Amino acid sequence: MSSAEPDPPLDNPDRRALKAVGTQVRRRLERDPAVRRIAPHHVELYAGADFLSAGECERLIEMVDAVAQPSTLYDQAEAGGRTSYSGDFDRADPFVKMIERRIDDLVGLPNAWGETIQGQRYLPGQEFRHHCDWFRTDGDYWPEEARTGGQRSWTAMIYLNDVEEGGATGFHYLELAIPPRRGAILLWNNATPEGEPNPLALHAGTPVVRGSKYVITKWYRTRPWGLRAP
Repeated sequence: MSSAEPDPPLDNPDRRALKAVGTQVRRRLERDPAVRRIAPHHVELYAGADFLSAGECERLIEMVDAVAQPSTLYDQAEAGGRTSYSGDFDRADPFVKMIERRIDDLVGLPNAWGETIQGQRYLPGQEFRHHCDWFRTDGDYWPEEARTGGQRSWTAMIYLNDVEEGGATGFHYLELAIPPRRGAILLWNNATPEGEPNPLALHAGTPVVRGSKYVITKWYRTRPWGLRAP
């Protein structure tokens, strides 16, 4: 979903589940001294430094380079808004499993509810324009997503390197730009505490000016991902 202005509310069959997941993760993060809330009440946004070591970041950067392909979007009408390279990791890889377990433990959600970790690489001039991570329920892709995991609830994103210039994660409505710092993790709720997809979670990967930017992202759903609902 991409827009500079909030859209009218959509049909939301996952409201109850989004509210429950939001409450569960919020309680978990509020008790963890390794992260802190950094945003106003409009969006539940948390950050933690040194979630990954320098060595782990270097290894993940190599893994991103190995799988990187031109990035795609669910809504092809928005093609051109995401100019980075990205790719999914091998979920059976023991190192990837270890990283996933640590993220799962931080947010307190079952591993099965998370999508496969995706690595992303941005070179000078590349960006991911303003968008929200939640799915539009009026999109052509929604029926399949509803059957295989439902709405996206929380996002976990980790910076793998410092960037010489540019590449901040900008939250449009919060007037907040978070610069890349190696090993730092960002976590945010894509829904409101009431369980509605939150248009104020609009964010962007701003253009890299100098250097390169590497991140990994893991999105969580409202139920096991990839398993078809009856």
